[in-house]
Amino acid sequence: MIAQEARELAITNAPAWRDRLLERNHQPIERVDEIFGKDVFSQRTMQQRLPKDIFKRLVRTIDLGERLDLQIADVIAAAMKDWAIENGATHYTHWFQPLTGLTAEKHDSLVTPDGKGGMIFSLSGADLTLGEPDASSFPSGGLRATFEARGYTAWDASSPAFLMRGENNVTLCIPTAFVSWTADSLDQKTPLLRSMDAISKQAMRILKIFGTDVGVSRVFTTVGAEQEYFLIDRHLYYARPDLVTCDRTLFGAAPPKGQQLEDHYFGSIPPRVLAYMTEAERELYRVGIPVKTRHNEVAPGQYEIAPTFETANIACDHQMLIMETLKRVAPRFGFVAILHEKPFAGLNGSGKHNNWSICTDTGVNLLDPQDETHTNMQFLVFLCAVIRAVDLHADVLRASIASASNDHRLGANEAPPAIISIFLGDMLTDIVEQLAKGKADRTIKGGELNLGALSLPQIPRHSGDRNRTSPFAFTGNKFEFRAVGSSATAAWPNTILNTIVAESLDEIATELEKAAGKAATPAKLETTVRKLLKEIINQHRRVIFNGDNYTESWHQEAEKRGLPNLRSCIEALPIISGKKSIALFKKYKVLNEAEVTSRATIFLHRYIDQLLIESEQMVLMGRTMILPAALAHQAQLANAIGSTEAAGVDCSDLRATLSAFVGKVQGFNAALTALQEADNFRDGESLKTAKYLRESVMPLMDNLRRQADALEVEVAADIWPLPSYRDLLFIK
Repeated sequence: MIAQEARELAITNAPAWRDRLLERNHQPIERVDEIFGKDVFSQRTMQQRLPKDIFKRLVRTIDLGERLDLQIADVIAAAMKDWAIENGATHYTHWFQPLTGLTAEKHDSLVTPDGKGGMIFSLSGADLTLGEPDASSFPSGGLRATFEARGYTAWDASSPAFLMRGENNVTLCIPTAFVSWTADSLDQKTPLLRSMDAISKQAMRILKIFGTDVGVSRVFTTVGAEQEYFLIDRHLYYARPDLVTCDRTLFGAAPPKGQQLEDHYFGSIPPRVLAYMTEAERELYRVGIPVKTRHNEVAPGQYEIAPTFETANIACDHQMLIMETLKRVAPRFGFVAILHEKPFAGLNGSGKHNNWSICTDTGVNLLDPQDETHTNMQFLVFLCAVIRAVDLHADVLRASIASASNDHRLGANEAPPAIISIFLGDMLTDIVEQLAKGKADRTIKGGELNLGALSLPQIPRHSGDRNRTSPFAFTGNKFEFRAVGSSATAAWPNTILNTIVAESLDEIATELEKAAGKAATPAKLETTVRKLLKEIINQHRRVIFNGDNYTESWHQEAEKRGLPNLRSCIEALPIISGKKSIALFKKYKVLNEAEVTSRATIFLHRYIDQLLIESEQMVLMGRTMILPAALAHQAQLANAIGSTEAAGVDCSDLRATLSAFVGKVQGFNAALTALQEADNFRDGESLKTAKYLRESVMPLMDNLRRQADALEVEVAADIWPLPSYRDLLFIK
């Protein structure tokens, strides 16, 4: 009856939510331009509140990466405190990103006793720049023992402080790095910042070679991460223990209508969903997140939000805030936001398409091909650096998006396969093929499209199409890394991307400096560049593939080319702590060996824990919910047959139905027992345990699900204990 009650509540409350929304629509709404960044201690706010010399010194830290002068911290802290309390803040927190994949915060009051029986507001420079959370209680992968508790949070001045508003509270959030007492990184932010320094240093060498470094102080990577998610009615959500515990359905028969008609994608947004999106966007605008796009995604109940490009560090911070805000706002509208990569079997899962580019601090996009691309040698150097990096380090790039949840999504209709390849499109592929022969002398033009109706304009056509099946696709002036999972932090894959491209830029810059000399003529430089690019392309063109990545023929071709195909998380994760990866991270001072090893350990433990939680949850639901419901239906059917036969009616057909159903119940019980017994396995060696779970337990989980889903389509709806896919996906 739980499922039936939840269904009725969801249906009954939907009109109530709509009435509430109509009421809200009549309330005055602040304009977006009036609230954008209102809750951010932005550079504009700092300029208004800080002494001119202090502001200039802080901006040099933010924009140029100069080390923060701690002598000015007290002045900055006082200004930040005044701004925060004027906006209602009572507490502050060092907001950081430990290796849990989430954010963390410990709130401290801005109020302290004045020693005279009263209270004063206070935030010192020491409070601003340094915090001390318990490092032993967060995942450390062996970097910290339980008895070694000390850890530090350090203010990241490059990411602006912001206000987090609750129902009756306002908290000043100060973005920070999180490190151990031994200075090892325990977070996602620190290696990302180090990788940004690494790529900036190497990219500046390239600009200097081409003489385009004038006025440029720093190079940044920029990120725009699209976020996909599902919305579920909260009454139905709480009637599904698998969703509550695992964020995905462990059981569920396919509904008659799923996404076959392709009618949800870009369709009209349901009123309650649109109202939810609008409120979430307004909260994001307040903390300065430039969200731009919203729409229905492919699967029923699936949606997307996407911001515009920002510097990678800020973009990754904002990505965490987007996920938190989506989840926090949803209950106000009777929803729960699901960020899991594959909440529903047989339907599209969710990703976080990571749009990545390289820009100077003067605003020049170094991955913009411009009109006559074949003459833009600097762009071609950066392009070939990316090609080389992805080919050489496809395995670690694949490992950067490895997780138990993303394993369910990769290679399905909505996500690329585990084989990392690059899509360049027709125009760039043609130029690359020309360079492979020694010289490029043409750029394919897209032309215009004549739409055949006088009332429609002629529109420009891009010089190449897009490829939804490619894991790493060039899309105009950026690369889109489509394989990142929806629940993942964007910081880790961007750390990997920055580091591997920094290595390629380093190698190219070294070769060009050696071959062309410091005072090379333009002609000599061009000859040297063409020769080097030819070598790079011929060595690494195997990673370029513009076709359908889903086809079996591509998998066979990729194997011939020698491209790695790390199909599962278990195959990919050990790459992180391999000798090649450790040497790479160490060389560019992104992670030391202990930090690399700790991450591999943490990710592996998370994989094990996720699968154990899911398998144990399946057993619990099977024993306490599904099996009792199946037996109740079996009893009802048997009683009905007995009563009917007692009245003298032949029930041989129903007896055959009952017999078949009993066989299914017995099959389910046998599968349940097999999984329960398999769950008892434990081994001290993590990789061995993980492989056992993948190879032995997951097939048992899949079998149990098949058995349960076969029962669901036969058991009476008022007996089945779980809201169905039809309920979860279509009640809005």
